Amino acid sequence: MNIRQIEVFYAVMTNGTASRAAEVLRISQPAVSKAIQELERDIGFALFRREKGRMFPTSEGQMFFREVEGSFSGLVHLKSAAARIRDFGSGEIRVASLSALSTNVLPRALSGFQKKHPNVAITFQAQMSSVVKDLVASGQFDVGLAADEIDIAGVDVRPFARYRVSIAVPSGHRLESADVIRPQDIDGEAFIALSPEDTTRRSAETIFFNENIKPKMVLETPYSTTICAMVQAGMGIGMVNPMTAEPYVGRGLSLRPFEPAVYFRTLLLLPPNRQPSRIVSDFVEEVMRHSVFQD
Repeated sequence: MNIRQIEVFYAVMTNGTASRAAEVLRISQPAVSKAIQELERDIGFALFRREKGRMFPTSEGQMFFREVEGSFSGLVHLKSAAARIRDFGSGEIRVASLSALSTNVLPRALSGFQKKHPNVAITFQAQMSSVVKDLVASGQFDVGLAADEIDIAGVDVRPFARYRVSIAVPSGHRLESADVIRPQDIDGEAFIALSPEDTTRRSAETIFFNENIKPKMVLETPYSTTICAMVQAGMGIGMVNPMTAEPYVGRGLSLRPFEPAVYFRTLLLLPPNRQPSRIVSDFVEEVMRHSVFQD
């Protein structure tokens, strides 16, 4: 007894005749008859009575069909699962992102993706960029978004977005009314800084050094969201990604452009030497719709 014989038997029982079963299975009627005969020989009893060229199920055949129905539904499920894995991958996607994009870009991209793939399980983590890179490089996560300060060895990389730095200032601050904030405006100001390894901070420090500007460093953090919260609390001013600052604007915080221009640059990461599944490709396409390259 094999799966093909069971499939033919199921087709005859559900379609009523051998000829209709042959049409559904796209095989010849003699092939249907042969498969049924082989199945009967293998199981040791008759499944059908043959009368005037027609096949009528025996009582044993009816009993056997009830058993087959349960097993066949499981087989159909397996075929469906195999097709889903073939077309879409595992049915799940694991995404990691730097914190700066975890409250704006990623929710929008994941929402758009979920509408297209409502049955795909999504795992999402917001981490430091170095951790995001490690998760993707090890294959634990399928897609990552990270700042460009990371070592990109061991991951496939493509540019994702570039955001021009804004200066976050607390409500009522003297710089809140400035059209543009320049380096000399920051000299001596209480300043909440990004981590030393951040490329945006290093670019700003080069500008400060060249112009002999010395902000008063009151706190360091790798997260633009933390800078926004500290600015909102009145601790000082800081350079932030304007996307991250969106929820804070008008709630004790204002944004002002900074000149000369400094940028946050982010990368999209994929595991190395792995062909993306259709699910991953669809997510990458969706998230790239939300990428921005500001001048």
